[in-house]
Amino acid sequence: MFIIKSISIIIAMLISLFSTYAIAENYTVDMLNKLGKERMVYSEKVLSIKVNDEITWKSVDKGHNVEFIGMPKGASKYKSKISKDAKYTFTQPGVYLYQCTPHKAMGMIGLVVVGEDKNNLDKIKKVKVYGKSKKLLKKLLKSL
Repeated sequence: MFIIKSISIIIAMLISLFSTYAIAENYTVDMLNKLGKERMVYSEKVLSIKVNDEITWKSVDKGHNVEFIGMPKGASKYKSKISKDAKYTFTQPGVYLYQCTPHKAMGMIGLVVVGEDKNNLDKIKKVKVYGKSKKLLKKLLKSL
């Protein structure tokens, strides 16, 4: 009886583990020189995703990258290479603020909310941003 219960527990744990990874989604954000009237933008400014979901930033137009400038405690810093596609799997819940390093003053920023967790929102509000990013960040934070 003990062996059957142990095997059942192990099987349930394995199913739970694999199903978590099986339902992870991949989102795509384009890095663009122009979108409508806006110049130097990410195609998505705010994304809400689940833990273990992944975002791929596509280098549609050259000269852009992704750099995390605010993130939850325990998350790794991240900075991609210029003009290269970038990919990141979000394993820590919370709010992430990122920018295009060369175009940070032009308002090329974005937010990712992982797991509906906004515990680090006050920390994100204090991150120093430049130029047009100041006004845009306030607007994006209000949308949360």
